[in-house]
Amino acid sequence: MRLPLYVRVLIGVGLGIAVGAAFGAYEFTDDLGALGLLVIRALKMLAVPLVFFAVIDAIIRTEVSFRMGGRLIVICLINVTVAFAIGLTLMNLFHPGDAWQGHIGELTGRPGLHAVKQAPPGTTLSPLANLSRWIPESVAQPFSENNVISLVLLAILIGAAIRRIRRDPEAAPQMAAIATGIDGANRIVMQALHWVIQAVPFAVFGVVAQVVGNSGVDTFTSLAGFLAIILAGFVLHALVYYPLAAWVVGKKPPRVYLGYGADAIVTGLSMNSSLATVPVTLRCLDRMGVSPESARLAALIGTNLNNDGITLYEAMTALFLAQALGYDLSFGAQLTIVIASLMAGIGVAGVPEAGLIVLPLVLAAAGLPDKLVLALLPVILTVDWILARGRSAVNVMSDMLVAILLDRVKPKPATTRAA
Repeated sequence: MRLPLYVRVLIGVGLGIAVGAAFGAYEFTDDLGALGLLVIRALKMLAVPLVFFAVIDAIIRTEVSFRMGGRLIVICLINVTVAFAIGLTLMNLFHPGDAWQGHIGELTGRPGLHAVKQAPPGTTLSPLANLSRWIPESVAQPFSENNVISLVLLAILIGAAIRRIRRDPEAAPQMAAIATGIDGANRIVMQALHWVIQAVPFAVFGVVAQVVGNSGVDTFTSLAGFLAIILAGFVLHALVYYPLAAWVVGKKPPRVYLGYGADAIVTGLSMNSSLATVPVTLRCLDRMGVSPESARLAALIGTNLNNDGITLYEAMTALFLAQALGYDLSFGAQLTIVIASLMAGIGVAGVPEAGLIVLPLVLAAAGLPDKLVLALLPVILTVDWILARGRSAVNVMSDMLVAILLDRVKPKPATTRAA
């Protein structure tokens, strides 16, 4: 029986610590770290086409009434806005990333790397200037610059155009062929990503060996602060806001929302996938008395939007690393990170290890240098297996809350009076 990915990552961490402690600051451990970075670069390379094709495919295939679709979008936007408010408040109130300042070289095992006190390149408070950065000059620009916001906007435009053109009976066969091709491209990229993800434990092994060899085991105690602040965001959003909203707005008290939904939450934690948990989620929603229509709309069609766990993780991690690198983040820069995280969450619904795959794109949108991103990301991978399960559980709870709220605002069937 094949070991789960998180178990293999833990094995990679253990072996990396052993090898790093045994060889120390040696050329061999540096080479292992360099090989580990190649896996991260491959993830970043494949994340771009994945987001692009996944968004187009979702737009083409999603069929829902305008009224219910509008309500779904509004509810999801409210939920994710609360998530971002929680994340930004925690990061700006406690500045947990400051603890890493001056220790970048130790954390990465590369003493030459250091933080610089400056604003991210291109940071501006002008909405028009930010908008102009999101509208590319060419179709190829979002791909070459790994600009996730521009990428999703382009995908939405193309997907909407395909939906519109296929209404023409004469163009329907061609559009059907294009839709099939996009679905095929999406499957190809996901298969390639699956292979690369299998190499993540080896990347973790190499980077941990390099870091421990150069800086010792004590370096990883710094990860406790990063892990604690992200988990705090998950807990506040999932165990405070969700039950409160389900109770006050959805009229489902915590004993119903959390009690009847426990099976889905625990399944999401254990399986590390909100999509794989959908059958259990639907069963839990049925026990809560939510209509099948609302449950299916939220858990199946709405899966591209109900990714609060991913979006919260992306935004908080980007802000944490920006603080660690000494960047002076203005409101405009933080807003860019929020939008990039939202776009990334939309583009990777249902993909295993989704938060890990698109994180480099969000960090690029935050203006963090590629060299530092590639160096710091493998360090974060050592605890990502914990955060990945938290993301999945939050996403499952988001599916359930959206279904409850949709059911609450759903138009009631008209009743006829007896004559």
